[in-house]
Amino acid sequence: MFTGIVQGTAQIQSIVEKANFRTHTVKMPQELLADLEIGASVANNGVCLTVTKIDGDSVSFDLMTETLRITNLGGLKPGDWVNIERAMKFGAEVGGHILSGHVYCTAKVVQRIPSENNLQIWFELPTPDVMKYILTKGFIAVDGISLTVSEVKDNRFSVNLIPETVHRTLIAKREVGDLVNIEIDPQTQAIVDTVERYLTNRSA
Repeated sequence: MFTGIVQGTAQIQSIVEKANFRTHTVKMPQELLADLEIGASVANNGVCLTVTKIDGDSVSFDLMTETLRITNLGGLKPGDWVNIERAMKFGAEVGGHILSGHVYCTAKVVQRIPSENNLQIWFELPTPDVMKYILTKGFIAVDGISLTVSEVKDNRFSVNLIPETVHRTLIAKREVGDLVNIEIDPQTQAIVDTVERYLTNRSA
């Protein structure tokens, strides 16, 4: 499990294509290497991946075909960067919201609105049906970053970024047309799906 509080960024050193999956290796920040072991879960751009090899500060992960298809990790190349979050520890403070690291879909950056000490970014989702889970003032994870939805219009939504988020993560570097990973809030999804089933059963 994760909290959506990104702890740092890591640069991809290499990508090795294999049958039906690939291995990418990142240069892990020194402060995130403590007690890291093979088999540990680490979020890369919000995607829960398992550590398969550790060689100094070089840490490798295997990515299955479905992960490459659904997320923006499939479009990365050596030299690109990813947001990194280690799995949460029980008893630790949860500063964001509980995440599984299972990305629902990608969204496209459609507008950037910078202002003093703030950056607003608008995203467009691939299908309108996903929007039922995205509510104004609700939680959402964008590339593994826990954010609050500021506004919703049709199949688009916006978030406002404070300087700390801009400084700590990669989100401010996303340009119009870039794809970001989206994980919807599981509690919101459960409530919406439950209400829908209830209303469907009542009308049946």
